[in-house]
Amino acid sequence: MSRTFALPDSLSLSDLATFLGRAGRVEDGSVRLVAGSGVLAVYAAVFYPLGLLDSSPTVLGLRTFQLDDAPEFDAVVPVRSLKERLVRLQNDVVDPTAPVTVTLPIEVATVTWAAISPPRGGWVPKGAADAPALDAAATAGIDEIASALPENAGEQIVHRVRSEVWSRPVEGVEAVPAGAAFAALSLGFLGDGEAVSLYETGAWTRLTTSRGHVLVKRRGR
Repeated sequence: MSRTFALPDSLSLSDLATFLGRAGRVEDGSVRLVAGSGVLAVYAAVFYPLGLLDSSPTVLGLRTFQLDDAPEFDAVVPVRSLKERLVRLQNDVVDPTAPVTVTLPIEVATVTWAAISPPRGGWVPKGAADAPALDAAATAGIDEIASALPENAGEQIVHRVRSEVWSRPVEGVEAVPAGAAFAALSLGFLGDGEAVSLYETGAWTRLTTSRGHVLVKRRGR
């Protein structure tokens, strides 16, 4: 497996670093990198079920980046380690238009959500969602969780409260759970006045803007 990938310029490098920074603030764990046909797909987990009896949806953020080379790999790496490498590369940039080669950090082997692969094709358009409505649902959820959690709450309590809030459908968009709205807001995918296109295939729903994608898999569908 290739251990490196080349971004076309320092702008792409900064774009990837920004996405990883946002993803790390949501879930300071790992990201999945899938490279093929000259494109790098970067998946970040926002919310996912813990165990077989957990009915929470899986919510992933996705950004794609054009590459200057054509490696092929599927790797799960720590967000923090990859971001640190990108920052070092940003500090060493001499020619902003020159390709930048990134070496993968050591992989992580025990990330359960990374085994869930969203489909690449078969997506059927399902209209659009209103970006302000998604923003409002995400903000309301953040406020509700903050007020509902006691100080020093345990991991199980935190997950239960988050699951209850983020599993609810967004008002007027029944196919979209509030967790997807939270992902779109937190990862910087909601643009000023830009409509959010909706797609479905099987158990999956996709929210797409010019800034990125949110992928949702509901349990039991």
